[in-house]
Amino acid sequence: MTDMKALKKELRREALARRDALPVDWRIEMSLQMAEAAASVPLDPGTVVSGFWPMRSEVDSRPLMFALREKGARLCLPAILDKTTIVFRELVRGAELVGMSFGTAGPGEGAEVLDPEIMLIPLAAFDRRGHRIGYGAGYYDRAIGKLHDKGMRPRMIGVAFDCQEVALVPDEPHDVVIPEILTETGLRRFGSSL
Repeated sequence: MTDMKALKKELRREALARRDALPVDWRIEMSLQMAEAAASVPLDPGTVVSGFWPMRSEVDSRPLMFALREKGARLCLPAILDKTTIVFRELVRGAELVGMSFGTAGPGEGAEVLDPEIMLIPLAAFDRRGHRIGYGAGYYDRAIGKLHDKGMRPRMIGVAFDCQEVALVPDEPHDVVIPEILTETGLRRFGSSL
């Protein structure tokens, strides 16, 4: 393991330990508060928004996704196809959800595959530059790369708690910088990539 990978692993472990230590009731309240931020997101009806089904102590993005649905968004969730690939399947009311990897849930194989225009992205840690540490598998980096290959430039918004911020995330060439991070204290914008 390279020094950079070891450092990322340690930063991930520390940030997740801080997140895990947050009281459950507080995490729920803050997740609901973040959903209120959806009121400020400009959204055309029919805009495709990818969210994520929460796992472990993550921000519960479901209230945020449902607030965006009320504004006319089409929702989708990631589905892991194999060890390197995710696609985004449409989430519609009443559709049965199936178990996915990592203990999450999502639409089954019959759901339409969509290309998101706005991506709510889970993360383990982030820094003030918008660099993120995911969970180590690289699914989102590859999925974003595929969207870019299609000529798409989705609006990417990381979703986390403030306690997941670290001083500096080590840069690697394949890393995707997230220009916006939504936390319980609001939406932060980074750099000139907007």
